[in-house]
Amino acid sequence: MAKHKNKVIRLTVSSQVQSIEHAISDQCYELSLSLTRKIIDVGGVHLNGRRVRKCSLSVADGDKVEIFIDGFDLNPYRLSDNDIIYQDDYIIAINKPTQIDSQPTPARYKGTLYEALLLRLQDPFRLHLKPTLGMVQRLDRDTTGVMIFSIHQRAHKALTELFAQRLAKKKYLALVCGQLADDEGEFTSTLAKNRATNKMKTVEKGGKLAITRYSTLHQFEKFTLVKVDIPTGRTHQIRVHFSEAGHPLVGDDRYGYDVSMLDVAVARTMLHSWALECDHPVTKKKMNFKASPPHDFMQLLTLLGWQDHVDLSSH
Repeated sequence: MAKHKNKVIRLTVSSQVQSIEHAISDQCYELSLSLTRKIIDVGGVHLNGRRVRKCSLSVADGDKVEIFIDGFDLNPYRLSDNDIIYQDDYIIAINKPTQIDSQPTPARYKGTLYEALLLRLQDPFRLHLKPTLGMVQRLDRDTTGVMIFSIHQRAHKALTELFAQRLAKKKYLALVCGQLADDEGEFTSTLAKNRATNKMKTVEKGGKLAITRYSTLHQFEKFTLVKVDIPTGRTHQIRVHFSEAGHPLVGDDRYGYDVSMLDVAVARTMLHSWALECDHPVTKKKMNFKASPPHDFMQLLTLLGWQDHVDLSSH
């Protein structure tokens, strides 16, 4: 699978009043009318700075249109029963697939995990009532595994506080390049975004504290499978800390992965949200959610010589 790159097309409407779908297809020869309709439907078109999802919407001379394209499948993701780890009246835990955005992006609203959850939670007999959904954590598009959401007003604040107070224990599996000097270790630094590169990095001043703890599960010849605990939840902190230590995650070319290290192409960053432990925000019961690594993760481990050295299943 090839890596995808975001693309933005900007245009100024230069015609009399017409529908936005025809204005785009008339001025952008690379976009057919049918493709334009799909991009509008998923939410990739913005008119004068606001997302629009109605193909027949009228535009006029001088209107500014932006078309955001992420290069991924335009058929929207929909939750299946197999994606749901746990659900009650207050929370829902999901096993997030790869290549799905956790929340809306400029290129799409429809088909994100957030939108798919809203659709799943919608009461078919009360369509006028929008489901309540609270998002307390985010996973990158590539990253798979456990995510938890609040789905009731009584749970929103309590679940948010659990994460803010670092009372939720998050465990990840990561396949990193090289062999680590120590079987266990901790990275601690303050992270901030480099505006020039749009990447996170360790800084001396002005960043946010990030703590990443790891323990080795298995060492291959050129790679290491690690279990990672993150008391903090900073953007890209696992990827940044291992990259800065000289051990970028396999597949993470944004943070230093060298594609020549493997004879096979790796379609994504090998990072999986393996387990999440926390108190139930309403009942206060101890909850433990776990998701087995997906097929592509296990397939790569097997290719490297994995023979069930550690039980990675969710059972």
